[in-house]
Amino acid sequence: MSQELFDPTPEAQMLRSMVRDFARSEVEPQAERSDQKQELNLPLFRRLGELGLLGITVPAEDGGSGMDTTAAVIAHHELSKVDPGFCLAYLAHSMLFVNNFYYCSNAEQRSRYLDKVLSGEWVAGMGMTEPGYGTDVLGMTTTAVRSGAKYILNGTKTFITNGPDGHCFLVYAKVDGRLTSFIVDRSCPGFSTGGPMHKMGMRASTMSELVFEACEVPAENRLGAEGQGVTHMMRNLEIERLTLAAMSLGIADRCLDIMINYAGQRLSFGKPIAEYGQIQRFIGESYAETEAARCLIYNVARSVGPDRRNRIGSDAAKLFAAPVAKNVADRTMQVLGGNGYCTEFPVERLFRDAKLMEIGGGTLESHQKNLTRDLLKARSS
Repeated sequence: MSQELFDPTPEAQMLRSMVRDFARSEVEPQAERSDQKQELNLPLFRRLGELGLLGITVPAEDGGSGMDTTAAVIAHHELSKVDPGFCLAYLAHSMLFVNNFYYCSNAEQRSRYLDKVLSGEWVAGMGMTEPGYGTDVLGMTTTAVRSGAKYILNGTKTFITNGPDGHCFLVYAKVDGRLTSFIVDRSCPGFSTGGPMHKMGMRASTMSELVFEACEVPAENRLGAEGQGVTHMMRNLEIERLTLAAMSLGIADRCLDIMINYAGQRLSFGKPIAEYGQIQRFIGESYAETEAARCLIYNVARSVGPDRRNRIGSDAAKLFAAPVAKNVADRTMQVLGGNGYCTEFPVERLFRDAKLMEIGGGTLESHQKNLTRDLLKARSS
């Protein structure tokens, strides 16, 4: 299979090598510990800034790495092979905040925030989901009312990755019923975050509520015009879903590697278990599904960018890849038996992490709905 799809340029090849080496040498040794402590490794997170990964899609002239969606996919793919939880914190910062913020902000706003989020001095995130509104995002009830030189925000966001550690967040609220984007940071009176929410998986990233109680946000922190929030959200959802799909691929890749190695070495009744048909089925199906996910994700990534849209492709990539991660992790645990269920191997952690891929960034059901609607629309046009 040609590597041109997966590493289309020398720069992409160098990026993959750099992220892979960093993941193996610095991220993997702390992965189990961060999972057990349920905390984000902040010094390690700031290493992402030193490597230029926090602004991977920001143009070089503004301090970023000036790379494309394929590069973002590569970074998330490689990091998730060793620590999907840490990678989720990276995604929430680099995709949900930095990428989205950059393409809907002005020069003055960038001068106040960009350097600090690119370096990792400030951890960032995005506030969209609410206690009563997940997939039905346009039904959100957080409001913003203009009051002189500021907006007054009221409402609550929930399940927010990086909530406990974040300094600034891109928050969606309704102004006279129109979805609008704001930057809210710790200096805004009336803004607070709840205590850490304990999770089944992805424990190396933290999560909490964002609470706005008559929260005062300077008017200059509004991103774009009132009512442009839907445009900002929809544009960024595509790269979010592709990088989540890439995380699923990373989980599947690592589990498949563990499964194959174990099956070739583990003896049962005097021969490697890889010689048994059921194990061969697990390996064969897992390999085929993982390769199919790889091709779909990287092919779609070529068609997504700040000025290029492919919602059908990004929905399809995440819809297909998320169950692949869970299924391959499940099969790997079955092949390893008791060893897979215990923490000696990373499979039980990867298995727990994989489930979020079917929920976060859009449920499988939401992707099915989106695809059906968009395909019908395309057929009738």
